[in-house]
Amino acid sequence: MDVSSYLERIGYDGQREPTLETLRELHRRHMLTVPFENLDIHLGRPIVLDEATFFDKVVRQRRGGFCYELNGLFAALLRELGYDLDLLSGRVSNELGRFGPEFDHLVLLVRLDGGRWIADVGFGDSFLEPLALDGKEQLSGGMSYFIDRWPEGLILLREENGVWSAKYVFTLTPHRLEEFAGMCVYHQTSPSSTFPRARICSRATPQGRITLSEMRLIQTMNGERTERMLESEEHYAQVLVEYFGIELPNFDWKPLRQW
Repeated sequence: MDVSSYLERIGYDGQREPTLETLRELHRRHMLTVPFENLDIHLGRPIVLDEATFFDKVVRQRRGGFCYELNGLFAALLRELGYDLDLLSGRVSNELGRFGPEFDHLVLLVRLDGGRWIADVGFGDSFLEPLALDGKEQLSGGMSYFIDRWPEGLILLREENGVWSAKYVFTLTPHRLEEFAGMCVYHQTSPSSTFPRARICSRATPQGRITLSEMRLIQTMNGERTERMLESEEHYAQVLVEYFGIELPNFDWKPLRQW
């Protein structure tokens, strides 16, 4: 892997020693620069689980991706820098409070200095820095998080309007990247998955978050939310460049079918 190009992509020019300080800053920079997006699904471009392909898309093309791509690539970077980590399977909570199947989400466990940390740069609106597996409430990006025990493993909770909301459950069982392949296809092709239903592009900002959800541009800054509708697909393309640095010349939106 071309580590220097990856670090330039996320705007990181600090030390490369595998310390907690480095991990925190790499995670934060990734969240602030690389969008969580599903645009390839709506362009009819299959997403395959391959680290070289992830690198080409995120670093060379300056795109984003969803969890398998972003966390898969971030894991490769951390390994290159000397971190000890595992790929974990997460099951995401839906609007009914039910959890998805195994391999629904890819999350990382990093072991460092006798401690364990959860890293996740592929969950969209989430924590900016890794969370310690220490049973304590933690503050990140102005939000409170807590990792609690769960009958089947652990559960990630976030406080929202005074209520603890479940984000996903996971176990500490290590997995290989290829084990996520079936669910990667599912999230691109199944009508039961949220990803084929609507285009999404979102990234954190120092003051909050900016999200393009279909034709709605949503900005949150210091807790204040604004929203406006875009006028056309040409305007949509301009917003992708202006706010996310994504250029899709001559794009043709078409749903991804079985392939």
